[in-house]
Amino acid sequence: MKSGDADSARNVEAMRGIAAMIVAYFHCRVIAWVGIREYIAGHHSLFSLDTVFAYLTIPFVWGSIGVPIFFVISGYCIHRGHAARLARNPLYRLDAGDFLLRRFIRIYPVLFCALLLTFALDSFSATFWPHNDRIGDIGLGAFAGNLLALQGIAAPTYGSNGALWTLSLEIQFYAIYPLLFAMRRRIGSNWTLAGLVALGAVSYFLLERRGVVVFTSYWASWYLGAWIAEREVQGERVRKSTVAVVAPLMLVLGCAAPIQYVQFQLWAIAFAPFLAWTLHARASRALVMRALEKVGEFSYSLYIVHIPIFVALVSWRSHSIKPVSIFWSMGFFLIALALAYVFHLLVERPAMAVLSKMSARRSAARASLPSQAPLPADGGG
Repeated sequence: MKSGDADSARNVEAMRGIAAMIVAYFHCRVIAWVGIREYIAGHHSLFSLDTVFAYLTIPFVWGSIGVPIFFVISGYCIHRGHAARLARNPLYRLDAGDFLLRRFIRIYPVLFCALLLTFALDSFSATFWPHNDRIGDIGLGAFAGNLLALQGIAAPTYGSNGALWTLSLEIQFYAIYPLLFAMRRRIGSNWTLAGLVALGAVSYFLLERRGVVVFTSYWASWYLGAWIAEREVQGERVRKSTVAVVAPLMLVLGCAAPIQYVQFQLWAIAFAPFLAWTLHARASRALVMRALEKVGEFSYSLYIVHIPIFVALVSWRSHSIKPVSIFWSMGFFLIALALAYVFHLLVERPAMAVLSKMSARRSAARASLPSQAPLPADGGG
């Protein structure tokens, strides 16, 4: 791997880690703390550490920004290799079967085990009275619905694990990606993005506003990452003025928007030029950067298990009564971080090892082909 590619990979991994921690602490702050208004109403000292940290965590009110960041990064990572192959060979065609198999292996072992963990943790939380109001349906129907990526369409949240709604969207993105790739080959990257923006607006008014959450509403945000991959492959670089002016403006507008759907679209636009700029930046060797990269490695595990862990901790520690001190939320966040890493080692890493073996076998098959023979289309992803 070239040094520039290595730096890009490290930077993307670090951004994954940042996004995952932002979302996780956003949820932890809501689940495991009384909130800034109730805290202020308690007339606490302005000079106590609790008060100082309570005010410092106010930006996490917009912590859901991590979700559109994940969408953009996902679109970039999934499409980058295919965009490069298409640039080298305009006749390149996606091996849909190989792509979907790889996505299945990457996602479903972790998702299945996360649902089992949610069942176990929510069952434990339910032994405490009063029950935490975040514990929802943990029946077989909700389990199957979430496993089939139907949350938001025909299935409720599984137990307390409300974060799974975005994973359902990601699975839908992956399932339809072969069609998206074919559309991009036919009409080009710019027209594809424009079409998805229009489709997203229609989907919002017809579906999202009626409580039906489906991939079409957020497809443009995801494809924005793929669009960046296309620009990178073509050697285009984002202007500094775009990063310095447009990105902060979209960030502020997103924070001010009264509707979550609009927030997500604006935040995705804000993050996109920053991602494009980061791809050409040298990765820092600082300890903080390495720590963020490490979190990025298990960001999927952290995202998919953190809420049931927080609910279980609050149910056990205070019988679902939210602590007044902000420090409990910080402690619970660190516990969830550690447990998510263990989950990663036990579940996610073995799935990743299977994918690595598949890639190694495919590389060996390529190497065994005669040099004059044309290479078959590579599914990648």
